[in-house]
Amino acid sequence: MVEMMRSSFSVLAPEFDNFLFASIGDDGNDTPLSVLSALARLNIDPWLEAAELTRLPQETATQRLASSITALHHGPLANLEHGMIAARLIALLPRQASFKIASHETLLDVGDVTKLRAGMFMYVVLIAFMSIAQWLVASRQTPAQVADANAPASSTVSPQAPPPNSSQ
Repeated sequence: MVEMMRSSFSVLAPEFDNFLFASIGDDGNDTPLSVLSALARLNIDPWLEAAELTRLPQETATQRLASSITALHHGPLANLEHGMIAARLIALLPRQASFKIASHETLLDVGDVTKLRAGMFMYVVLIAFMSIAQWLVASRQTPAQVADANAPASSTVSPQAPPPNSSQ
């Protein structure tokens, strides 16, 4: 599942993959909780947050991430050492000098993804509507054409005489 998510989102900012897909620990249901899912649960854009944490000094970034982890307030995560977890995760972020951080305008926004999906849905609906309309038009023309093809032409067919009746 994580690999499927990784391949879906890695086009956004692949330099953050190691950080975003790293495990924080298990949530209350013994399900691994990644940085990506934790930030999403807090309504924080994971890629923008990763970019911002990269810009901050390491200690400040660690404190900020530890605060975000603490804000989850549920399950076994409430008892873990958030500072140590955050320090381990911040170490996974790329160094600022080794890449160019994408600006907010260049990252694909969740709203843009929603608009893209809505546009694709409308396209599929339009194609389905046009296909049904074409099928209806074709089905209305078919009986008329079949009737015309089966009807004998009056100029080429002579009427048949009834067979002679022997009883008369």
